[in-house]
Amino acid sequence: MKIIIFGAAGNVGSRIVSEALSRGHEVSAVVRKTEQLSKLPKAVQGCIGDAQNTADVARLTAGHDLVITAVRPPSGCEQLLIPITQAILAGAAESAVRVLVVGGAASLKIPGQDTTVLTAENFLPEAVKPIATACFAQHQAVEKVNNTDWAYLSPPAMLVPGVRTGEYRLGTDELLYDNEGNSQISMEDFAVVLLDEGEAPKHHKVRFTAAN
Repeated sequence: MKIIIFGAAGNVGSRIVSEALSRGHEVSAVVRKTEQLSKLPKAVQGCIGDAQNTADVARLTAGHDLVITAVRPPSGCEQLLIPITQAILAGAAESAVRVLVVGGAASLKIPGQDTTVLTAENFLPEAVKPIATACFAQHQAVEKVNNTDWAYLSPPAMLVPGVRTGEYRLGTDELLYDNEGNSQISMEDFAVVLLDEGEAPKHHKVRFTAAN
């Protein structure tokens, strides 16, 4: 497949790039700044683009089979996540390409409770609440999109650098825990989940989640 990835230079985005390349896909990577191009693997077609500009997104995504957005705005600009995601979905709709959105865990329900990760008392550290709040709003915005095929992947409570095992469990709207009470997945396996969904789509205009 021809895959284009927004936010390709980030922690999650870079692992998605690596996973896609390892599977033999043709990968284009969109970054915001010229200096970020040097961080990309040589096998990747690097592109400078404005993810907030629908026309720019449509131009960049045309001719691809799949769009993946792993964009995360810098600290202090977290609310930009919503218009960026909306522009990517709108641009992809113009070029008729499916979109996989790397979302957040904020809107997942806590099992057995009438609350979400964002609203649960003392669940989130204060430091991550700005991006969690943005991710909650991002999910709400994505759910309103009907003019293109999308899937929104929420991580569990912890999305951390680790190793690729290729093993994971899938869920829908509830936070996943293992038998020891851990809710986490490695960034490497998170990339596996995304590429598995990209190659064999099972989720259309819905959110899903995954954990180790």
